[in-house]
Amino acid sequence: MKQDIRVSSSPQIHDGASTTNIMWSVFFCLVPSAAWGVAVFGAPALRVLCIALVSTAAAEALCARLFGHPLTLWDGSACVSGLLIGMTMPPGVPFYVPVFASFFAMCVVKWTFGGLGRNWMNPALAGRAFAYFSWTHAMTTWTLPGVLRATDALTGATPLGFLKKEMARNTAFYRSPMEYLRTNGYPRSLFDGGLTDWLNAQILDPLGITLPQGYVDFFFGFMGGSIGEVSSLLLLAGTVFLLARKVLTPAIPAAYFGTFGLLVWIFAGLPFSGEYFSGDVLFHFLSGGLILGAFYMATDIVSSPVSLSGQILYGCGAGLLTFLIRSYGSVPDGTALAILAMNVCVPLMNRVLRPSRFGAGKAGKGRPA
Repeated sequence: MKQDIRVSSSPQIHDGASTTNIMWSVFFCLVPSAAWGVAVFGAPALRVLCIALVSTAAAEALCARLFGHPLTLWDGSACVSGLLIGMTMPPGVPFYVPVFASFFAMCVVKWTFGGLGRNWMNPALAGRAFAYFSWTHAMTTWTLPGVLRATDALTGATPLGFLKKEMARNTAFYRSPMEYLRTNGYPRSLFDGGLTDWLNAQILDPLGITLPQGYVDFFFGFMGGSIGEVSSLLLLAGTVFLLARKVLTPAIPAAYFGTFGLLVWIFAGLPFSGEYFSGDVLFHFLSGGLILGAFYMATDIVSSPVSLSGQILYGCGAGLLTFLIRSYGSVPDGTALAILAMNVCVPLMNRVLRPSRFGAGKAGKGRPA
């Protein structure tokens, strides 16, 4: 019997993953957090998100035509970038800011060297940084409707901005950032107070633990900040789905959170208690753009290292830079700047830490017989 043998190019084994299903998976995992931002901030937030999405699609189509490439809108990459740009902006930003941020992200960062797969840093973060340095006043006005209006910075959220602004005064009389915010008038919701009291009475007090008020608001998203970064709960829910689908690999976020959390625990308590190993790790995890940045931006396949050792070094570097900027820089958060700084180091990491080919020595030569 004649056997039919087919010869195909690599890969011969494929798990069914593609750019399209990966990008759309990420997009739909971000939608709940974006929708929550609209629920909290209202119609202005929806306007910013829609403008960012339409602008990135238009910029993608324009660049594809200019470079003679097929239209790539349906792979979802432009939609993910557009949604992330909108999610990292204040809800009341003028309409032209997300427009220019989107065109910079697509035309300069993504298409400079040929489009998808050739961007030299995360397009959404680059667009966000471009908008911040171009229209700083518009990008540093944050509003919690009817309660708070405060100044913040690049990827920060109002709690970090409030803390950074007020910490120029004496903090020696406060045991933690949360106590400092509470004592100096940072608002809390009734939901936070009720749920915190219930958790303490029913679950935590018997264990000898007391949860201060304020963390519930941070976790669920009742606070000021960028449109899509306020709800840690919804961002983490999307992350769990992406990890289960193996769209995300845990190495970069684990190294990022581990390094940042360790440094916060060791050093971040010094302005308050004057003691080492007293930093409030939970406060720093839940405030600012850390969760959005670590899981959805630092893990960008193109602008992150390919080897496991490179990913760990990349995550550790991002965590270190985020801590330094938050603690000693003029920017309250530092997540975006830290990730962009590590993005430009990725080519060197890939060159130095590239894995050896199977059957080859460290120098790339075949092993002796």
